Amino acid sequence: MAEFPILSALVFLPLIGAVVVLFIPRERADAVKSASLATVAASLGLAAMAWASMGLGTAGMQLEEKASWIPQIGISYHLGVDGISMPLVFLTPLVTLLALMYSWIVEDRVKEYFVFFLILQSAMTGVFVALDMFLFYIFWEVSLVPMYFLIGVWGHKPRCEYAAIKFFLYTLAGSVLMLLALIACWWYSGPTLGQRTFDLLELAERQPTLGMSAAGLATLPMLCFWGFFIGFAIKVPCFPFHTWLPDAHVEAPTAGSVVLAGLLLKLGGYAMIRILPTLFPTQFKEAAVTVGILALISIIYGSLVAMAQPNLKKLIAYSSIGHMGFVTLGIASGTVEGIQGAVFQMFSHGLLTSALFLLAGILYERAHTYEIDRYGGLGQIVPVYCGIFVFIAMGSLGLPSMSGFVAELWVLIGTYNAGTGVGGSTALLGTPWFAYLAVGGILLAAAYLLWTVQRVLMGDLKPDWAAMKDMTRLEVACLAPLMAGTLWLGCYPGPLLAFILPSAKAISQWVI
Repeated sequence: MAEFPILSALVFLPLIGAVVVLFIPRERADAVKSASLATVAASLGLAAMAWASMGLGTAGMQLEEKASWIPQIGISYHLGVDGISMPLVFLTPLVTLLALMYSWIVEDRVKEYFVFFLILQSAMTGVFVALDMFLFYIFWEVSLVPMYFLIGVWGHKPRCEYAAIKFFLYTLAGSVLMLLALIACWWYSGPTLGQRTFDLLELAERQPTLGMSAAGLATLPMLCFWGFFIGFAIKVPCFPFHTWLPDAHVEAPTAGSVVLAGLLLKLGGYAMIRILPTLFPTQFKEAAVTVGILALISIIYGSLVAMAQPNLKKLIAYSSIGHMGFVTLGIASGTVEGIQGAVFQMFSHGLLTSALFLLAGILYERAHTYEIDRYGGLGQIVPVYCGIFVFIAMGSLGLPSMSGFVAELWVLIGTYNAGTGVGGSTALLGTPWFAYLAVGGILLAAAYLLWTVQRVLMGDLKPDWAAMKDMTRLEVACLAPLMAGTLWLGCYPGPLLAFILPSAKAISQWVI
């Protein structure tokens, strides 16, 4: 009996669920929601099975599926996962399931809403498992469409259409640059049409950038590197390509913000790790300092601007820029610890920021405002909400015993090693000051998060909220897995770090 194609099932099960939902009568909203939740729950079960079936200590791709698709131009249907992609593959249905659980309150155009979420889950999973660059690009582009509609149709009026268009145009512009770089890599991957390939593993072995240089196009490899980098940096988002994110977050529905911050941003970070060091090792080393500077600006700038925000959702959005800056910094270091920390940070950020946006949405459902100064003293009347809010804030600011602390610590260790060359690392960054200055981002995060806790939960209770109700069981159930994951990974990070380690070593070897 042939081995079960579990990765294909993970990619296409949500699409099958979306088709099933389309045939459910519109007036049966509960059936639409139940079918969607069942589909995502089944996907989560498959992701857990896939993770459990993977061998430890293996750096190469596992659970591979490969079939010829368009052989005339070197396109194949090639899927696979390793220690870098599998945690994100698992995170995708987990966060989507919790977002859809919270979305049980949605009453407007329910069928279309849930269908778009299922399509989005399928596309994001496809990005994390695709090993053919053409297939990768298709999934990357498809992910734009459902998020565009989720923001534009179910977002907060009247600016949701503006935010949706801005999101789409920014990310599409980056995708065009990425496509041009991808075509150049394909063209120089072989001397004739039949020998060229889009397969990522084959491209890494052939080093198409060497062919570009041999053709007398010395600047083309670096142009391709920056084409890919900008496309990925827009998605992360990394300064100065970040300006679409606050608008998209503020105007998106709560579940849309959860998936956008918890998952969609991770596509850019994952692609940086998977593609840049393997296809462009020489250019990666040359650009490491520049990328590190952009990451450092993202950390400090994102934190400073977050501190100045009067809007709770916008504050969380800018905090994401700061936290994802640690991902970019870890990648720029090129060290094993830095790459481990970047992957760990993506997983941790997916848990913590999803929880923060859920908490913001829960507050908005009761008060219909995101303005922080409108609140105060809520801890007196909503103790469950207060406890969970403080717990998640502590995790986000990097309190020891929380996942955020482990992730940022590993990034800082990797960055320091890349600045000094200790531990056998190549000194790509050239100075330990990248690590020293990045610590400032942690201090700033503590400042704006503690100040937010003080303004929202402490002080005198505003009369407007005297009758506010505490969290429901459904809302607690949506947040409980995120809290459990944050605490578990903070207290016992070893298994996840060990799972990432072989693949992080394999990536790092391209640039040391």
